[in-house]
Amino acid sequence: MPDLTLTQQLTELITAKAVLPTDLERAALLTLDAIANALAGRATDPGAILVRWAGATPDTDAARRAFLWGALTHILETDDLHRASVVHPGCVVVPAAWSVARREGLRGHAMLKAVLWGFEAATRVGMAVGPSHYRIWHNTATCGPYGSAMAVAALLQLEPAQIVHALGNAGTQSSGLWQFLEAGTMTKHLHAGRAAEAGLLAADLARFGFTGPPTILEGAKGWFAATCPDADPGAVTRDPTGPWQLLQTSIKPWPSCRHTHPAIDAAVELRPQIVAGTIEQIDVETYPAALEVCDRPLPNSEYEAKFSLQHCVAAGLMLENVNFAAFADVARAGLADLRERVSIRVAEPYASAYPRAWGSAVTVTVRGGQQLTVRRTHAKGDPEAAVSPVELIAKARMLMTYGGVRDPDRLIDDILALSDDSPLPDLPCKHD
Repeated sequence: MPDLTLTQQLTELITAKAVLPTDLERAALLTLDAIANALAGRATDPGAILVRWAGATPDTDAARRAFLWGALTHILETDDLHRASVVHPGCVVVPAAWSVARREGLRGHAMLKAVLWGFEAATRVGMAVGPSHYRIWHNTATCGPYGSAMAVAALLQLEPAQIVHALGNAGTQSSGLWQFLEAGTMTKHLHAGRAAEAGLLAADLARFGFTGPPTILEGAKGWFAATCPDADPGAVTRDPTGPWQLLQTSIKPWPSCRHTHPAIDAAVELRPQIVAGTIEQIDVETYPAALEVCDRPLPNSEYEAKFSLQHCVAAGLMLENVNFAAFADVARAGLADLRERVSIRVAEPYASAYPRAWGSAVTVTVRGGQQLTVRRTHAKGDPEAAVSPVELIAKARMLMTYGGVRDPDRLIDDILALSDDSPLPDLPCKHD
């Protein structure tokens, strides 16, 4: 396809991929994970602000509903993550697809096909941006609009030329900077919401003939030129006959930044071997991105603790459960002394393996000089160390209960039934 633009090639690749019943079943599970995260997100301070905002605009349209649900989904740091692209696709794609599927009166198969298409677009663009992009730009925010646009294009059955216009106008809206981490603000949730809304708007406009730049990715004044100094454009269309990227997406078991997870896994395995009060030193080996995003020895808030390798490793070593309470004020105060003993460095093989694999090692030196080490090549929830459907459903039940859902099992069953082409269920919120 040498004469086609990258977005034209991406459109051809995605629209040609076969959708198997097993793909729909997996898409239903990841849809469940995203919806459960959104419902739980309402029970947080940022979530309460978002819900109050939505309540003040009762005539919210599909794009604004996608914004709301996208933002809610990304609050608790328990939503999915695609490693090779460093994109959280579910918090962008599922809210956009759900909002439009509800608006258009569509059923389960259409919804889940849209989710597959959306994950594919967001992650393929994400795999192409290069590591330098991620140092300043938040990939979920910047690559997400391509995914929400592609998902909505599937639901609206847009023609290929219309999809290219939608992707062009989705890409020109891409934004989202990591500066929020310096102050621990709520901006990251805004990123997911805007990415969901932007792509939805782009696809809706394309249906009416609104045009967008077909070379938005590779053009001389396009996205790669502007934000990606070491872009890999070939990644957009690499391995076209491989499995859907949704099947390569990881599920998060711990409520913290995914970069902390392999170290948490190692710490949790070490915990039964450690006698309280005997730890003298903790050494963590990881990859550069984890150090850049999560080197935070003095977290001053719950949110900062979720982006602190020091805190997360201390929690894994000392606490029975690395749950929401593990990042609250009491836990942060109780783990302060242990955090001071954590040293973090970049090391092989983890540096070279990233982003294909997100690994880490934790070595604990105890009184007397004995050293205990656990290494992780992959984090729990990665395809190579996958959580089972039973574990994912249990996670969804926990999140829904946290979010105040009265009958989580019924809603779980209704969402999973989308793979049987059931209608979309009502969500326990007037803004669904």
